[in-house]
Amino acid sequence: MAKYRKILAAFDGSPSARNALVQACHMAKMDKSWLKVLAVLPAYEGELELVGVSRIRETITGPGQTLLNEAKAIADTADVHILASVEQGEPYERIIHVADDENCDLIVMGRRGLTRLDRWLIGSVTARVIGYTRKDVLVVPATATLDWRHLLLATDGSSHNKAAVAKAIAIAKMRRAKLTAISVAYTNDELSDLAPEAVNVLIRQAQELLQATKQQAAREGVALETVVRADEPQDAILALAAKIKPSLIVMGSHGRKGLTRLLMGSVTEHVIGLGDSPVLVSHRGGSAT
Repeated sequence: MAKYRKILAAFDGSPSARNALVQACHMAKMDKSWLKVLAVLPAYEGELELVGVSRIRETITGPGQTLLNEAKAIADTADVHILASVEQGEPYERIIHVADDENCDLIVMGRRGLTRLDRWLIGSVTARVIGYTRKDVLVVPATATLDWRHLLLATDGSSHNKAAVAKAIAIAKMRRAKLTAISVAYTNDELSDLAPEAVNVLIRQAQELLQATKQQAAREGVALETVVRADEPQDAILALAAKIKPSLIVMGSHGRKGLTRLLMGSVTEHVIGLGDSPVLVSHRGGSAT
């Protein structure tokens, strides 16, 4: 369950999308995976009667063809064959639709934003894809390299995190990567002052969770280093990532439904937005073989 058979790379020509495609090409070449590149253009909203059919076609296909040419140039440099197409519509909807229609196992996307606020917001397309797809999603910052040397697994024991645990162990086994797992006992200054024993209980629970995860990894022949922290979860994960500099962070989806999927503020969204490493969000519906 560590290789992805079919990969969909969303491409919009931005620096992060270009780097995400480079990393997707390396994955496809290494694992002999099928790679589809998708560019999505907004639907034409002008007055059709005011322009000729040729002008409409040029307006639609011109920018799209430019993106496809750029994507093919990146793939050619990596010596990887891709299938590329342009669609029109709401980007996140088209990305999810094509991933489902093409039976892709993984969606690879860039992370937009240079300022801290921009990075915290991730980008509406990326956030919506993560929120609504059942596929695994790999989000790659513009300067990150995916080399599989060291994986960081963030686990909280929830049902939505089980897929991430299994995926991280499988990847570490296949890639012979170092694997570190962190579990965070949520606390803050007020809770620590008013209920220190409650914090101790949470810490013990986190330790027990990691011990069970370590045993699960050992059954697959994977050595697992464990870290327990008492803090805000996203702060602890980001602090550890800054220290050990993992080449990939593996996390579960938040599992929220409806409009709450679009709200910023979850642990996963913070780690994606503010960290420097690629983040693999493993969904319970996702699969890799």
